[in-house]
Amino acid sequence: MKLTETPEIVTWPDTHYVFVEKTGPIPKNAPLAWQEFVPWVPQLKTTSTVTGFLGLYKMNAELYRAGASVTAEPAHLPGNLRHERFPGGRYARFVLIGPFSELPEATTRVGQIISERKIPLRDAYHIEHYANDPNSTPEENLITEILFPVA
Repeated sequence: MKLTETPEIVTWPDTHYVFVEKTGPIPKNAPLAWQEFVPWVPQLKTTSTVTGFLGLYKMNAELYRAGASVTAEPAHLPGNLRHERFPGGRYARFVLIGPFSELPEATTRVGQIISERKIPLRDAYHIEHYANDPNSTPEENLITEILFPVA
């Protein structure tokens, strides 16, 4: 697994976010949330400018959101999509290069690093930012930023 082991402290900007939310075990519900969200993307793109794709999650609350960042609050949302203004903030960023199937292992390792280095976290969403397109990028070259909210 190609994962950076040294966190970079970054500031995630205030973001308009359109998403599908699932509660329950994240390993089970994350794929379900994406399966529900992805079919709405073409219709979302007809009314909004999509700037990226990200998963937001709270591990202790077992809450997972699959969605897209957009330039402004959409006037109309297709299906059961929801919009929220995500406040962003300071994050410890780690980078995984490789298939999405490695995300559970990578996220577990990031949690271990955070714990080992005694990096204080705040109560906010964790972020998985998918930096390139899985439809046009070979699986081994996919880049996912894993961001944990730091105090």
